[in-house]
Amino acid sequence: MPSKFLHCLKSFSPLAGALTIAAGSVFISGCSEPKPMTFEPNLVHSMKYELKEGIEMEQASKDAFWIVTEMFGTPEQPKLPEVAMEDEDFASLVSLDNLMMASGPADAEGRGLYQKHCAICHGISGDGRGSSSAILNPYPRDYRKGIFKFKSTERGEKPTREDLATLIKNGIQGTAMVALPKLTDEQIEAHIGKAIDTLSDDEVEAVNEEVIDQQTEALTDYVIYLSWRGELERTLIDDAIFELDLEGGDRIINPAHKNSADEEEKELFEEGWEIAEDYALEIADAWLAAPDAIVEVPEPPADLPVADNYEEFVAFQNGEQAEALAESIKRGQELYVGKIALCSKCHGVNGLGDGQTTDFDDWTKEWTLGIGIKPENRDALIPLLARGALPPINAKPRNFTTGLFHGGGTANDLYIRITQGIEGSPMPAATFVDGEFEEDDVWHLINYLRSLQTPPEPEEESTEEPKPTEVAIR
Repeated sequence: MPSKFLHCLKSFSPLAGALTIAAGSVFISGCSEPKPMTFEPNLVHSMKYELKEGIEMEQASKDAFWIVTEMFGTPEQPKLPEVAMEDEDFASLVSLDNLMMASGPADAEGRGLYQKHCAICHGISGDGRGSSSAILNPYPRDYRKGIFKFKSTERGEKPTREDLATLIKNGIQGTAMVALPKLTDEQIEAHIGKAIDTLSDDEVEAVNEEVIDQQTEALTDYVIYLSWRGELERTLIDDAIFELDLEGGDRIINPAHKNSADEEEKELFEEGWEIAEDYALEIADAWLAAPDAIVEVPEPPADLPVADNYEEFVAFQNGEQAEALAESIKRGQELYVGKIALCSKCHGVNGLGDGQTTDFDDWTKEWTLGIGIKPENRDALIPLLARGALPPINAKPRNFTTGLFHGGGTANDLYIRITQGIEGSPMPAATFVDGEFEEDDVWHLINYLRSLQTPPEPEEESTEEPKPTEVAIR
């Protein structure tokens, strides 16, 4: 042991063991042996019921975790429920090849994409509890609830694969969720099997795009996998609370009965397993149904200018439709502060995000207000915090003056956000009232929101003498 310790000290560099802050994440490295990658049980979900119902949940939590481990494998060796693989449609939901590419350690050849790009924030289990999560606001997404904020589908529905892929590939503007990085020259050479200087710039870009698309596809599958697995674990615990007599000794499943010679014990095991399989298929079916739930965004009225970005908006202000836009903005402002849309309640009268700032998202409310505990009561939350819950932080309403929209800033994106709300957040879906707030009014509201953006400062002209052209050496 002493010799190993001395070796660590001798090999210690200014980089090793240093605290590095990059892209809002904290990395700490050292000489400790790498720990095996494991999923963690959802102890917060079971403890929530223990506190609310006064029922011991340890065994139920263990049983649910055993089932999802049997069905979905481990972070290093993922698998899928056999019952899903028996059906062509369900089998198409997630590719095992993609799971292998995304799973595993970051240094494993051809694998480890999730560890490299996602786990530091979203955690190995997809629970939003990566090593950097505590310093981020908002916290990274916990996939296990099966709810995603930014999507093209109706409220209550899963996102499409394309929704997830867009966020994974491009990141989320204004947050710590960054886009997938381009490949280094060395990575490109390893991929194509020859020197990079044999390729043109366009060919290099094409290779980059091809590989990033492959990575995006693999990570999309892995996020669905983690969400599917995590939601099943939650569902099994929910079912135990509402359908079983846990205090009387009922169990979700008893693994010891799997190969029991006792017919009654074996029958109980098979019954519990079939219930779990049914729930697994229900969750998978919800993912497969997402494309059928895409919101159909209508066209704005022909005489109404609606911009997809601030530059277009300014062009409309200075163009032939300036008067129509001004009228639309006026109507949008009336709606914004009105009693029905009432956007100003949270976002503030001037759109600064300084209205109601004491609310929480649904992930937090579920295990605080949902069981009668105020988020400010940290003493009451100790059992939950000790089991992995992150300290409650308030949901921040969007500051419209920045022009940043996390879920996308096109007119269609904003239409979906307004009409469907942002699931999991305090922002509700729009409530239409004949003659007061109708569907076409959404476009007026969008124009008003766009008008709140602070114009970017003009770039200063450089007074420096132009430098001689440099030839880039790859």
